[in-house]
Amino acid sequence: MQKFLISRDDALYHAFPDVALTSTGRLVCVFAECTHHSNRDYTRIMLTSSTDRGRTWTAKRPLSDALRGNPQQDPFWNCPRISALADGRLVVVGDRVAGRDEGVGGEQSNWLWFSANDGESWDGPRATPVNGIVPDQLVELRHGPHAGRWLLSAHTVLRVQEKPVWTERCWFSDDRGGSWHGPQTIVAAPELQLCEGSIVELPGGELVCFLRENSFRGLDAFKAISHDGGAYWEGPINFPLPGCHRPVAGMLHSGRVMITHRFLQGGNGWLGHWTQNFFAGLTDAQSCLAPERSGAWTRILPVDYDRSAVADTGYSGWVQFPDGEIYVVNYIVDDAPKAQIRGYTLTESDFILG
Repeated sequence: MQKFLISRDDALYHAFPDVALTSTGRLVCVFAECTHHSNRDYTRIMLTSSTDRGRTWTAKRPLSDALRGNPQQDPFWNCPRISALADGRLVVVGDRVAGRDEGVGGEQSNWLWFSANDGESWDGPRATPVNGIVPDQLVELRHGPHAGRWLLSAHTVLRVQEKPVWTERCWFSDDRGGSWHGPQTIVAAPELQLCEGSIVELPGGELVCFLRENSFRGLDAFKAISHDGGAYWEGPINFPLPGCHRPVAGMLHSGRVMITHRFLQGGNGWLGHWTQNFFAGLTDAQSCLAPERSGAWTRILPVDYDRSAVADTGYSGWVQFPDGEIYVVNYIVDDAPKAQIRGYTLTESDFILG
């Protein structure tokens, strides 16, 4: 495994990255620039790119406008995501949030930018109907009767009989964003705090959404399953990734599934005590579809460790090159005064030899 610096600015916090691979082999990384993880009085969505498989990167440049103000009442950019569409375009989704507790009772809008030239120029932002925070990538289905459908998902906290219920929802479009249907509830479990969903499409057309549990007790990841293109979901079901925060799931060329995630053990603490470890999990489609925890297997690989006294890491993205190399992006403080964006290369042989 190798590590590479993607973007660092000691005056600003760089966090929450994602990456896409274009048809020409260029990597495009999107991330949030802000004052601090716990201070969003300045935010902006930034981009950088690489033409040498992530070994070197261009200087960062802005995608969005800069937002400044009091984040308890003024909007701020939060957690951008990027993906490559079948027609060769790139699409970024960014959530704009305002209000206490990251949007509870305030704005939770989501916006799209499109690029038809490998990220050189962008059209947007375009409004979507998605109401929620920490969106998943725009997922374009490739298999089965719903091939071509676009899915967007995010989480929010709804009040049900005067009680807050953490809820992951999705919206879908069958006309390439011309119109949207939803929201469809992926999961709403009053006894859990499920959020930050990541949807992966399996070869059979089934969808699995992996979710963070946010009670800070170090609980497993959870999952929900859809057999009809995201209209109806079954779950939640425990999945054997303990302490899983911000899962990012995808298919590998081998047919296995990889999930990068922060490991958060729970206990007493926050930045510096709970946010030191960044992991990747390997599993398979059968495990993803298993109706209970005992039917799933995982192999868990440590990717990076944050040595800072104010450690903060574990929101990530990844792609796989045609030759099998996997490129992962992640944010981490480590040897910087504020968080930086770092890249990593690995292969499936780092999980399993042979």
